[in-house]
Amino acid sequence: MSTVTEQENEPQEIELQLLLEAIYRRYGYDFRSYSVASVRRRVQQHLIVARYDNICALMHDILHNGEAFSALLSNLTINVTEMFRDPDFYQAFREKVVPVLRTHPFLKVWHAGCATGEEIYSMAILLKEEGLYDRCQIYATDIDKEVLEKARRGIFPASELRRFTENYERSGGKKKLSDYYTEKYDNIIMDPALKKNVIFADHDLATDQVFGEMQVVLCRNVLIYFNKELQKHVFRLFKDSLDIAGYLCLGSKESLRFSGCADAFDIIEEKQRIYKKRM
Repeated sequence: MSTVTEQENEPQEIELQLLLEAIYRRYGYDFRSYSVASVRRRVQQHLIVARYDNICALMHDILHNGEAFSALLSNLTINVTEMFRDPDFYQAFREKVVPVLRTHPFLKVWHAGCATGEEIYSMAILLKEEGLYDRCQIYATDIDKEVLEKARRGIFPASELRRFTENYERSGGKKKLSDYYTEKYDNIIMDPALKKNVIFADHDLATDQVFGEMQVVLCRNVLIYFNKELQKHVFRLFKDSLDIAGYLCLGSKESLRFSGCADAFDIIEEKQRIYKKRM
């Protein structure tokens, strides 16, 4: 295979549709309702990096080679995350949501699209500091099994530590972030106790079913990569997964407006995109 330029490699929409249909039929992953612009950009980058002449060559390879598909999947899924990402959200969660969660004898939290897990450990730390972790079950899901395995291991580059620590302090952390990890070589290893009540599972928001009776659903900075119809489908999925008076937490660029479900929620913190399902 030879290297091609970006202009030569511009995938056409019909090629993208064929590729995504092939992925769905062969592997069951459904990217057909993702944003066309986002998928086109990621496929185009993959063609160049993996040195495919064209999309047809890529399609042939992934249909007959599982490792080739895994490499493409890593580029199609969105894995941008960090510990206590958007610290103001965690501060608002502590102030507006935690007091209500304390009234529940047992809590179920679903973090959809958890990527490599930094935000899972962030929420586990927050719940532990607020005295809620021991009565909580956290479901951490993502479409990509490889990133889920990274999340399960809980090992992150020490080079990110300064930003992680700054985020933790800005989020209202009550201790030191170093209380929750050990350093080894160039990595930090999260305290295994933070995983005690976490279930890691693969889940496709486009095709899989609800998680029932959750008190909290978090899906932050994932829906921006979906088209409008898939967004509406996922919002219904979250609404049906939430218990009455449960909380839905979205990313800063996401909103329930035009979701078809806005009337089912009250706004708790508009800027930080925290909503509460109506009684």
